[in-house]
Amino acid sequence: MSNEFDQDNDATDSQPETPKAKTGGLTRRSFLKAAGAVGGAAVGSGAITGFPMIWAQNIKNVTLRQFGTGVSNLNAIAEKAKEDLGINLQLTALDSDAVAQRAITQPGSYDIADIEYWIAKKVFPAGVMQPMDTTRLKNYDKISPLFITGKLTEDSQIAQGTAPHTVGFVESQDSTTFASNPTRWMTLIPTIYNADTLGIRPDLVGRPITHWRDMMDPAFKGKTSILNIPSIGIMDAAMICESMGEIKYGDKGNMTRDEIDATIEILKKAKADGQFRAFWKSFDESVNLMSSGEVVIQSMWSPAVAAVRAKGIPCKYQPLEEGYRAWGGGIGLAKHLSGLELDAAYEYIDWYLSGWVGAYLNRQGYYSAAPETSKQYMSDNEWGYWIEGKPAQEDILSPDGKVMEKAGAVRDGGSYEERMGSVACWNSVMDEDRYMIRKWNEFIAS
Repeated sequence: MSNEFDQDNDATDSQPETPKAKTGGLTRRSFLKAAGAVGGAAVGSGAITGFPMIWAQNIKNVTLRQFGTGVSNLNAIAEKAKEDLGINLQLTALDSDAVAQRAITQPGSYDIADIEYWIAKKVFPAGVMQPMDTTRLKNYDKISPLFITGKLTEDSQIAQGTAPHTVGFVESQDSTTFASNPTRWMTLIPTIYNADTLGIRPDLVGRPITHWRDMMDPAFKGKTSILNIPSIGIMDAAMICESMGEIKYGDKGNMTRDEIDATIEILKKAKADGQFRAFWKSFDESVNLMSSGEVVIQSMWSPAVAAVRAKGIPCKYQPLEEGYRAWGGGIGLAKHLSGLELDAAYEYIDWYLSGWVGAYLNRQGYYSAAPETSKQYMSDNEWGYWIEGKPAQEDILSPDGKVMEKAGAVRDGGSYEERMGSVACWNSVMDEDRYMIRKWNEFIAS
């Protein structure tokens, strides 16, 4: 994952600041912050006991600048937030590497960072974001245990890589050091996640696909592709190399230099032998490669598979014996955010977990971080197909009403428990991250 959708949004990098509306000589943002200081004091004193009154008087029409990868910076969510809460979300969608850079180097240009957990491992220690008080969120207890303990069930094994719970908490309100156990203070409030594998053209591969190593089958020479986002591509490469029996990693998510070197050498040889047709970075690139038949097996994201199917072209998200590579994302708050805007941000985050957004994301093949709340916004047929792995009783529609799957279809990989229970590793930031990126770029340039 990362960047599953590259779409046009209302805000761009060239317009990081909220437009200013004058209020008695003050900018709108400074006026709201001043008002927020008063409002915060009133809340703290108990004079105001519920946010609906604050919404009605003040929070309505607050603008929050949110940026992140295109996977969840979606205009439909911003429109629904405006409808339900009255707040304005000004969205900017970037690729994963640009998100990490902007989060650290331009902390004044955003209020909300919608980022992945492996990015949080880079960003949060920089001190540009503030820990979030979980006691302010009434839906906190609805969050999947994957983000709290790292386990889907009590018997689950914690997967390798940057499992979200390992970077999900800090010790205190002012801390930038990750906590080893859950605390009151979260780095990100989780929102979205998925289990990734390989996409295939079943009509063109000519045989069953059951392993990550099938990517390297000479039968597919010139017809494979791996994604070119180093921190994620290297994880797919590790799944492939371990499946081939070439490397046994101590931790695929935190490779040694020797493991990185060995992985890159395998990739270089495959490239020199003509195994790869392309190296893609964007959602649209992966869809086009698969739709055209130029590629028959590749790194892929679930909604990209759905997009190919929507064109009437056979495409499958293939479960593999070695398991999935998983990713997760969440919403974090800029350190500067305070007063009324901070109140609005908390209300927005709690709303995000309350069900509508989760159902919207579930319908695209992702998972809601609060599954229980999303269920009430989905039909029994939708819940059965997307979450329980049951055959669709009637056609499955996309969020925009288009037919994605016909009645009788079963989701690739089955149920939520089957898919997320078979995660082998999470997207990660390694101790040798800079070295890995340099070696990855050598592979791409080779």
